[in-house]
Amino acid sequence: MGYVPEMTLQTLSRNGYSIEGLTSKPVLREELLRTGLVINMSGQSRALALAEAGSIEDWPVADPYGEDAGVYQTILEDIERRVKDLSERLRSDQAGKKLSS
Repeated sequence: MGYVPEMTLQTLSRNGYSIEGLTSKPVLREELLRTGLVINMSGQSRALALAEAGSIEDWPVADPYGEDAGVYQTILEDIERRVKDLSERLRSDQAGKKLSS
């Protein structure tokens, strides 16, 4: 979109996230090539949006744009839960690799 919607900034700030310097920016090809894992929340097919990325996870996350603060909060909480689950899974995978080495 080229900007971060005001309701996104308000929701992040209300939940203790720093919004200082937060901007909307494109994902560059070079970044996709050197990134170990991409989380696709765009709603677009990974083939279109992230054709050159290696490991991709698609997260079906609703787009809150234009909705009220409650919807933004619900979606933020969903993303936080997914990030926590991902973190635990990655730690578990890493621990399993160390054990098998």
